[in-house]
Amino acid sequence: MGWLEAFILGMIQGLTEYLPVSSSGHLAIGSALFGIEGEDNLTFTIVVHIATVLSTLVILWKEIDWIFRGLMKFKMNDEMRYVINILISMIPIGIVGVFFKDKVEEIFGSGLVIVGLMLLVTAALLAFSYYAKPRTKENISMKDAFIIGLAQACAVLPGLSRSGSTIATGLLLGDKKEKLAQFSFLMVIPPILGEALLDGMKIVKGAAEAGSEVSLMALIVGFLSAFVFGCLACKWMIDIVKKGKLIYFAVYCAIVGAITLISTML
Repeated sequence: MGWLEAFILGMIQGLTEYLPVSSSGHLAIGSALFGIEGEDNLTFTIVVHIATVLSTLVILWKEIDWIFRGLMKFKMNDEMRYVINILISMIPIGIVGVFFKDKVEEIFGSGLVIVGLMLLVTAALLAFSYYAKPRTKENISMKDAFIIGLAQACAVLPGLSRSGSTIATGLLLGDKKEKLAQFSFLMVIPPILGEALLDGMKIVKGAAEAGSEVSLMALIVGFLSAFVFGCLACKWMIDIVKKGKLIYFAVYCAIVGAITLISTML
């Protein structure tokens, strides 16, 4: 992998981690176009995912600081409830990661047909959430947090957008737009770091030949690209959700999904 390919794949990861268009699906498409097995290289995958986590910390630092200040009071307050909701949302993805990780990895290697299909599912979900008009609730409840967590667990499928699934599910539940995007981005930090830790342990134990074909320069370029574009996409997506303009991404996912499916048949 050269530095140019690393830059483009890092840019794709940074942008699509937050925009509701599926980072895994776009990385799979980008890797196929370049003839690069980007998703199979654990080191590169870990690096760009950590970069997007750092971009979340930068953009949502005020919210994170608010949470930690509240936790330091050691009492049941809004901040503690927020953390409890994040922990509840992690239960489904934790179950999938522990018991079905191998099955998920098999799906990632099954080609672009599943990517195209899941992009169409993402488009349908975004469109449905745009036209549905549920009654708005003031706060995200524990029940809502768990259901949003279920959506995140389903989004391990390549092509099914994690941010799109969680935000659309929250909108259908009636959660406020202003709080939903931030919750969606914060709830993904622990799973990403947990997956990176597990993959890192696999590399250390020698269970995978990860990173052997990726230069240090490519890793640095990929990291910086994912971080910068992740910051831009995170901030942009929060504004988009507030304005309720997800329908444009539904159209985009439908077009890309259809093109992907057609290309696999040619």
